[in-house]
Amino acid sequence: MKRVLFVDDEEKILDGLKRLLRPLRKEWHTVFVTSAGEALEMLSHESFDVIVSDMRMPGMDGAALLTEVMRRFPQLVRIVLSGHSSEEASLRSAGVAHQFLAKPCDADTLKHTINHACALRSLMSNEKLTGILSQLKSVPSMSALYTEIIEELRYPDASITHIGEIVAKDPGMTAKILQLVNSAFFGLPRAVSDPAQAASLLGAEVIKALVLSLDVFSQFEEAGVAGNEPETIQKHCSETALISKQIASTQGAELSVVDASFMAGFLHDVGKLILVQNLPDEYGRVIQHMQETGAPLCSAEKEILGATHAEAGAYLLGLWGLPDTIVEATAFHHCPHNSCGKTFAPLTAVHVADALAQEGESDCGPSVQDSMDLDYLNELGLAEQVAVWRAGYREACQGGVQE
Repeated sequence: MKRVLFVDDEEKILDGLKRLLRPLRKEWHTVFVTSAGEALEMLSHESFDVIVSDMRMPGMDGAALLTEVMRRFPQLVRIVLSGHSSEEASLRSAGVAHQFLAKPCDADTLKHTINHACALRSLMSNEKLTGILSQLKSVPSMSALYTEIIEELRYPDASITHIGEIVAKDPGMTAKILQLVNSAFFGLPRAVSDPAQAASLLGAEVIKALVLSLDVFSQFEEAGVAGNEPETIQKHCSETALISKQIASTQGAELSVVDASFMAGFLHDVGKLILVQNLPDEYGRVIQHMQETGAPLCSAEKEILGATHAEAGAYLLGLWGLPDTIVEATAFHHCPHNSCGKTFAPLTAVHVADALAQEGESDCGPSVQDSMDLDYLNELGLAEQVAVWRAGYREACQGGVQE
């Protein structure tokens, strides 16, 4: 059974949660306390998997509580459940909470959030690295601009123009998006001059993906392990995203799959950013191990760190609550055969796109045949499509050079 600790200073709220969660009593062991002090005392004596805290409480508020929990009990999944937090408090919680849920929250949403967070945590088989990741200071937080766009899209009268206006409120993000969408590889028929125009041409899902991914990269310093600087990783992810989108479109996939392939491509190496920035010495040994033994990257990461950048990235994206297809594509983009999927999915597109992008980045890099899981593609009946996807990629690159 999952053990979940709820913290809220209002007894009526806790009583409501008890009634709401009664149907889950065979799945969860729940404990309810009314203060941060009680919560810390309880955690010092009992083991829990998840803590769910209100934000605004007398004395130690939710952000302060979760900061202390992160320090003392880093393995816990930390969730904020609040109905009236100030902007400052929300910002404070962004670095210490894995999820932020708004009151009122229905049982299904709460159950899904907690179960999904716990399931994704199991990807990290090494407890030491799980603890380290829980405490890292430069783990990216969920983009506030992305969250605002998500909220806008929930309204029945949401418009693509309004999405562009939301982005335009952030001059820095506007500049980054316009620089990217005006690159030759996007192949737009004309230059784009404002976010509303970009949103109209590309669609809300693409803009949403750009906002989230570009914000993630902006949270890291420029320094990094040689060959793995944020700018280098971002360039690779951008190209992978575009190739993934192109592959999914070529396959005639549903729009939702095309959009998910694009976002997953952009985020597939976020775990590498986390590891390189926070564990530069250890990651330097990963690179050295690769050079000395010829081992693949993920094997070297497993040997030195105990987990891969793919697992680390999937862990973070899962806790952010991104769709399972995106988390899956991130987790298994180097080993798609480990997934449960047996049909074309964003994972397929990202796996192939990652290999194509790496081959294009270096004449000395691995060939497509070496870096792709052809057994996986054969099982899906897609191995022969590699030549089609590669030709499409080369055509797009040549178009970019001509322009």
